[in-house]
Formats: sequence, C-alpha cells, structure tokens
Amino acid sequence: MPWIVGVSGASGTPYAAAVLRALLEAGEAVDLVVSRASRLTLLDETGIAFRDAHWQDDLREWLGRGADGKPATFAADVDGVRYWSAGDLAAGPSSGSYPVKGMLIVPASTACVAGVALGLSKDLLQRAASVTLKERRPLVVAVRETPLNGQTLRHLVALDDAGATVVPGSPAFYAGATHIQDLVDFVAGRVLDAAGVAHGLYRRWKGDLGGGTADA
Repeated sequence: MPWIVGVSGASGTPYAAAVLRALLEAGEAVDLVVSRASRLTLLDETGIAFRDAHWQDDLREWLGRGADGKPATFAADVDGVRYWSAGDLAAGPSSGSYPVKGMLIVPASTACVAGVALGLSKDLLQRAASVTLKERRPLVVAVRETPLNGQTLRHLVALDDAGATVVPGSPAFYAGATHIQDLVDFVAGRVLDAAGVAHGLYRRWKGDLGGGTADA
C-alpha cells in the first residue's frame, strides 16, 4: 500500500523533496498530490514548472535538486510514484475504500491546515486528508509558517484532537548540521519518524553532549 504525499502551497518544497526521496529509498510506494498553489511555490523556489502531462520528468528534476537549488545533486528514481491531479476528486485517494498506509502533508500551508481542520475538501489534497482522518489512518501535517496566529493554532489543535500528528517545519541543531540540506533532512526525518518509516536522514540524539559537534 502507498503513502499519500500531499504538497501544499507553503514555502518549503525542499522538505517535500527530501520526504519523497526517503520514502522511495525505503522501498515505499507513493501517491503524490501537488496542489495548484504549490506549483507556484515550486516554480518560485526551484524554477521548475510542474506539469500534469510531464509530471515524471518534472518530478525527477525536482527530486534531483539539493536544498541549495543545485540540480543533479541526487539521483531520483520516480518509478514508485503514482501521480494524481489535485482537481481530480474521483481519484483513488478520495475514497476510504482505496487502500493506503496514511498521508503526509509536507509542507502544509495555513490555508491547507484550515481546510483539513474544517473538512472543506476543496481539492484532492484536502479530501484525501479528510478521508485519512475518518478512516483513522496516520496523518502527518508538516506546517510551515511563522508566526502562527490564534486561528491557525486552534486549527492545529483541532487536527491533533482528530488524530493527526503536527510536525512544525522547525529544524534542530544538535545533529551537527553543516549544510542547509542537513537542516531540511532533519525536518523530513521527523516527518518520517511520525509516520513510522525507517530512514537515516539525521543523527539521532544519544545522550552525549557535544556529539553533533564532534561528528561534524
């Protein structure tokens, strides 16, 4: 069964790329939903125009880029990905009878958070998230915004109450980061931790003070 990965319009497309690469490297199948707003963010942050008719080529180029924007940093195999258009409300993930392991929304914008919390289902991303909650499957929401106002905080509490796991896009520094990719991978790794997917994206805390500095 696949994991659904939803990419919303928040800044943070490198987070999504890191999660997608790690899922594929772990041998997981992925059902990908890219929102209309996220295409604008992806174009702005990477220069890549994500097109339905050429999604495999565009996804391969996107996943090949490092967090610093340099192309061909990674070798990306996208054979394990099935792509669904965000406007396709008849797609497999729109139904609870479609078998999946769960869903990861990375990055999640405040608009996406509000839509899922309120059950709006305005597009396939929000509908798939609502289905994930009603079927009691794992839903990880990697919210990427700062500062957070009271309304968004209430929506995040509502998602937590509904069974979702909220993972802020906030990197830690104890893992000995020396590159922007290390900070991105930390957040991506915490998203995968919440989903129970094995990975080796960051150095885990072992109780040794200064361990990250020593490794670096």
